Amino acid sequence: MKPDPRETDSEIRDRETDEFLRHLASDRGASIYTQRNYRQALHEFFRWHQQQRQQPPAWANLQRDDFRSYLRFLGRGHLSRAAIQLRFCALRSFYKFLIRRGAVATSPIRNLALPKTEKRLPKFLTAQQILDLLNAPLKELKGLQKPVSKAEGAALLRDVAILETIYSSGLRISELCGLLADDIHWGEQVVRVRGKGRKERLVPIGAPALRAIQDYWSSLPHPPGGDTPVFLANARNFRPMYPRLAQLRLKRHLATAGLDPQLTPHNLRHSYATHMLDAGADLRSVQELLGHAHLVTTQVYTHLTTERLKRAYEKAHPRA
Repeated sequence: MKPDPRETDSEIRDRETDEFLRHLASDRGASIYTQRNYRQALHEFFRWHQQQRQQPPAWANLQRDDFRSYLRFLGRGHLSRAAIQLRFCALRSFYKFLIRRGAVATSPIRNLALPKTEKRLPKFLTAQQILDLLNAPLKELKGLQKPVSKAEGAALLRDVAILETIYSSGLRISELCGLLADDIHWGEQVVRVRGKGRKERLVPIGAPALRAIQDYWSSLPHPPGGDTPVFLANARNFRPMYPRLAQLRLKRHLATAGLDPQLTPHNLRHSYATHMLDAGADLRSVQELLGHAHLVTTQVYTHLTTERLKRAYEKAHPRA
């Protein structure tokens, strides 16, 4: 969500929303992206109500018609269905918080009819495309003029390890950036992952990914250990890798591999799930590996495998 440049969050003064946002950060352990999106959604509604009603919203007194009016306003703004759903998801969570606090008795948003989101299948890479991508940083390293600086060599080895780890374990980029050295159980080949809402899970990690991490660490002047990050933003200090840098490095390697540079780290996670199901993994296991709270979130990948099977059938069967 993009905030209105004419308005700033500092202009919003509302005790209930401030308490809810603190709750998101401290009690629920929401990601920085969820915190940002929910803050912008609540402040956007606050400004709309202020402009339309000439007063700030009294949350306990709002009625369903108020939110129907807001929904019509959003529709006139030609927002996508997903953008509208996101705004009302924030408002719905906010009202659940107010109900638990006893500030309101019921939610005026409950059962409010919203436009259904468009069903878009996640993009994923084929197994060969994944191999091409995994080889891209090493291909670049071999092509660099000698001598290669230690910093550049370490960065490319780190990128190999990052790509291997995301694909090997199906991690979200925030989960990968939050990995600590102690989270890797080398003998058992599992890694402890901190997912959404501070939920932890143990996920298998393959031998190639572990070797890539060891190769990366051996290139550092001070290899990580204990509670230091697995992946560093640079080799000179222990500042952890951050999502934006990971995305930029991925674009670079996608271009090297001749792939679409608009793909994101999340597409590697999609590829992981799709390839697991293609190879016969059951849906419930993939759900647990991905850290999805609800099976319906994982079921989108079954559409990908079904579509692939249908195409193979139509291509090969004489009476398709």
